[in-house]
Amino acid sequence: MNEIICPNCKKAFKVDEAGFADILKQVRDQQFEEELQTRLHLADKDKVNAIKLAEAHLKNAFQEDLTKKNQEISELKARNVREMAAELNKKDAEISTMKSKIDMAEMDKKLSVSEALKAIEKERDSLANAIKNKETEKQLLEKSLYEKFTVALKTKDDIIKLKDEEITLRKDMKQKLSTKMLGETLELHCETEFNKLRATAFQNAYFEKDNDARGGTKGDYIYRETDAAGNEIISIMFEMKNENDDTATKKRNEDFFAKLDKDRKDKGCEYAVLVSLLEADNEFYNTGIVDVAHKHEKMYVVRPQFFIPIITLLRNAAMNSMQYKAELNLMRNQNVDISNFEEKINDFKSGFARNYDLASRQFKTAIDEIDKTMDHLQKTKDALLSSVNNLRLANNKADDLTIKKLTHGNPTMKAKFDGL
Repeated sequence: MNEIICPNCKKAFKVDEAGFADILKQVRDQQFEEELQTRLHLADKDKVNAIKLAEAHLKNAFQEDLTKKNQEISELKARNVREMAAELNKKDAEISTMKSKIDMAEMDKKLSVSEALKAIEKERDSLANAIKNKETEKQLLEKSLYEKFTVALKTKDDIIKLKDEEITLRKDMKQKLSTKMLGETLELHCETEFNKLRATAFQNAYFEKDNDARGGTKGDYIYRETDAAGNEIISIMFEMKNENDDTATKKRNEDFFAKLDKDRKDKGCEYAVLVSLLEADNEFYNTGIVDVAHKHEKMYVVRPQFFIPIITLLRNAAMNSMQYKAELNLMRNQNVDISNFEEKINDFKSGFARNYDLASRQFKTAIDEIDKTMDHLQKTKDALLSSVNNLRLANNKADDLTIKKLTHGNPTMKAKFDGL
């Protein structure tokens, strides 16, 4: 038995060997635990101190390596900067060369434009002179045409005046005829007018009624004239037609053309003339001597007051063809309207417009060629400016170059930095 004193109450009590051993074990386990905790705490403190010391040593070593690496980086950067500076100087030289080329191109462009403008100005002046000459020609032509057609208008006015007088005379004569209808017809009127001039103007002329009806028909009068040798100069078949104002069925001049033409041919006459008072309100027949050769050749229709003039004209035409043509053209031109003047002016305007349009197109073509040249020079300038822009981008890339970017994808340089 073992006696044990309680540390709290100071009482003694006894325990057997097994109990004493158990208590002793408990005491030893508690002390071991406390000692173990103490040692673990000390070990932790030593561990922390060791770690701090190791960190200090590692930091010093890393700092030394870092300083070394920074020195290497500085050397590498300095070397790269020198290389980049050399490259930049080279680029600056290239840029200067490009700028010189651009300046030369600008000068060439200005020179080309200046030469082109001089050529255009020369052509413009030439065109302006040509237009001025055309304008002068136009004015001269207008003046000439104006003077010409002023005379023609005056002649036309005189003819119109004469026509009005003739109409008045015709109406007066018709009135006289209508009042003397019992004692005088249109045939007798014409015969009387001819006989008034027979002795003086028609000494070698034959003018008598046509009494030969062997062809089935006959005309009213036949006029023939010969020269001193008896050679026939001219021959005319006349037909006279008249009607009262109160006649129920009105006849037309054209109704008698075929018969008159047949009578002319049957009697061997050169011309056929219808002296008519029919269709009194028809302006076509009231203009004077009317040529109806489009219906039957060498046929004319006249009012009674033109009976003697038509004989005179045809006779003179036979004697003098040139004078005949002039007189006949004058009579035909009585129906020419002033529109001929306008047509000639329009023809001139059309011709002038065509010349002006051609000159305008040539001028526009020259301007287009200048525009094309300027557009080509602008494209050249844009290409040079684009080259300068690319050089600027290359320079920016060089400025943006870093160690990290240089070592990207470079195993050797990456290994060195990984060693840090």
